[in-house]
Amino acid sequence: MSAAAPALCAAEWQALGFEPGPALRLFGMRRSGNHAITNWLQRNAPTGRSVFLNNCTPKTHPFKTFKSLELDAVQGPHRKAQKDLAGVAGPAGDGAMLLISYEDSSPAEFSGDKRLSGPFDDTLLTANLVAYRSFLNWSASLLKKMQPNEGYSLSRRTSILLRAFDTYTRILALVTRAQELGLTCILYDRWVTDAEYRSSILAELDLPLRDNTLGEVQRYGGGSSFQKQASSVEELQTDQRGQQMLGDPEYQAVLHLAARDQTLMAALDALFPKDAAYLRSVATQVPMPSQGGAS
Repeated sequence: MSAAAPALCAAEWQALGFEPGPALRLFGMRRSGNHAITNWLQRNAPTGRSVFLNNCTPKTHPFKTFKSLELDAVQGPHRKAQKDLAGVAGPAGDGAMLLISYEDSSPAEFSGDKRLSGPFDDTLLTANLVAYRSFLNWSASLLKKMQPNEGYSLSRRTSILLRAFDTYTRILALVTRAQELGLTCILYDRWVTDAEYRSSILAELDLPLRDNTLGEVQRYGGGSSFQKQASSVEELQTDQRGQQMLGDPEYQAVLHLAARDQTLMAALDALFPKDAAYLRSVATQVPMPSQGGAS
């Protein structure tokens, strides 16, 4: 990242209450392991101290619109921090990790005056991260999360999924251009199963390897969509979500639509060819077999 003017830098960090060491911004769709990953990053903060501003509102200053806050990977006083962020975050001390996250948003959607982090000087960031997940596992988890909610009708769930498919496609476009854009991408499916992969991400971010375990299940958004009682990430079958939902008629219906999205399919061909192949097989099937002529 380019260096910011000292006066502007001082003003930003004064509002935060400390001058960070690593200053990280993470993008990712819901149900992509965002909170497991942010918890792991915090456990590997260089000084052992961290401040996490969760799910900030796009196009606004992240210090003003975070939905929740963590201090050293533990939930902090959100309302108090909204009124006095420096007072709450300041004790972390200079050199602590700052982590800012955005959900269901892609930087590709913002340009010019419509900057993702609003007036925040993003040249102060040391890295931009993208958390992503294979399509079948991600979409299955998202649908499964919504289904028990009586406030979400089938039509509403389908609408949410289709809009999410569009943003997911934009996220994958970032992944394919990661080197060009200077992004660190974290594939949740691999992150869960490969300790060496996790170590390589820490090295890329110049973070010490303090705790490379998967940690406890994070309870944001109700925790796991499938295994509500699981306490450790090791217990989760995160790589089987798509398989577990294949017999669900609602899931099959949205997969029929996804298979006809040429932009999404091109992205899946590049990054998740097995998912793309399955969607093509779905597209060859009759979505709603005829039970006789219409009356």
